[in-house]
Amino acid sequence: MEHAADDEKVFGFWVYLMTDLVLFAVLFSAYLVLNDSAFGGPTRHQLFEFSTTLAETLLLLTSTFTCSLAIAMLHRKAAWAAIGLLSCTFVLGCGFLGLEISEFAAFVKEGATPQRSAFLSSFFTLVGTHGGHIFIGLLWMLVEIVRLLIRPLTPQNLARTYRLALFWHFLDVVWIFIFTVVYGIAWL
Repeated sequence: MEHAADDEKVFGFWVYLMTDLVLFAVLFSAYLVLNDSAFGGPTRHQLFEFSTTLAETLLLLTSTFTCSLAIAMLHRKAAWAAIGLLSCTFVLGCGFLGLEISEFAAFVKEGATPQRSAFLSSFFTLVGTHGGHIFIGLLWMLVEIVRLLIRPLTPQNLARTYRLALFWHFLDVVWIFIFTVVYGIAWL
């Protein structure tokens, strides 16, 4: 009976990820349609800096690696190692989010706000939605770190952390598409 409930949770989580995939597909489509609609405002070529985006990407890719190592440690029942690696993942994720927020603040300071053009509106919506998901993932990660600190490694507790890792990897894949489609096109 317990196994069936776990299967339903895993299936439900995959359904959730697929709805998020649809959401991001719509946001990517809107961005691709509107990315040349700057209407005299700053264009993507004028705004995006390669070094900032590269730093964000390296932070997020590294956080995904440490998250994978944490899951490997959980498979070995090494809770303290997993907690340490999830803590590293959390710090790297905070670094990513901090860079993204500072990038947004710099754009706003330059007058490149979502109200300025369709391009900026679609950019802030797509990248901001990803950032919101990162924030939720970071909160979830804190909960899982505390849960691992105070509860035993039961199959149910491990399954929650596995779902967190799946969510974090999903966000990494979405960021790779953002890096390629949003920023990569600007540097061509």
